Amino acid sequence: MKFVSTWSMRKATIPEAVRRFLAGGGKPPAGVKLLGRWHRSDASGGFSLYETSDPAALFAHAAEWAPYLEIHTSMVLEDEEVGPVLARLYGQ
Repeated sequence: MKFVSTWSMRKATIPEAVRRFLAGGGKPPAGVKLLGRWHRSDASGGFSLYETSDPAALFAHAAEWAPYLEIHTSMVLEDEEVGPVLARLYGQ
């Protein structure tokens, strides 16, 4: 399964969040593959794309960062996955 996480920096915690990130804290846990991470050009946050069959591990990673970042995560599907479902539902 793939998941997109968006995050925004909590202004009061920016120095500690940066310290943790630079110290390697941005690496996902075992069982979660980071497919890419992008940062907004204004340094206010960004988004990451993950792949995992263990959503609880991704939750644990987000929980570690929750004091520093506001995080929103959604499971996402690729076109090839949704196409057959849409065709079945709408008869195309």
